[in-house]
Amino acid sequence: MYIVAIGWMYVVLMMSIAEASVVAGIMTFVIYGVMPLSIILYLMGTGKRKRDRAAAEKLRLEPAPDPQMQSDSASGQ
Repeated sequence: MYIVAIGWMYVVLMMSIAEASVVAGIMTFVIYGVMPLSIILYLMGTGKRKRDRAAAEKLRLEPAPDPQMQSDSASGQ
C-alpha cells in the first residue's frame, strides 16, 4: 500500500514543480497530494487500530499472574 502512496506523491511533486508559480505549486502539492493521502492512509489504518485496541483491551482484562504462586512453584513446594 505504501508503494502506491510513494508513487502518487512523486507524481504530485512533479505536477507541483511544473506549475507556473510557487504558490500554485504549493497548493497543488497540498490539495492533490497531502490531503487525499492523509485521508486514504487514515482510512486504510482503521482495521489495524481496531485490532490493536482489542488486543490492548484483552491484555488489560487478563488477570495478572500471582507472584506468590510463582515463588512457591519455583521453590518446589
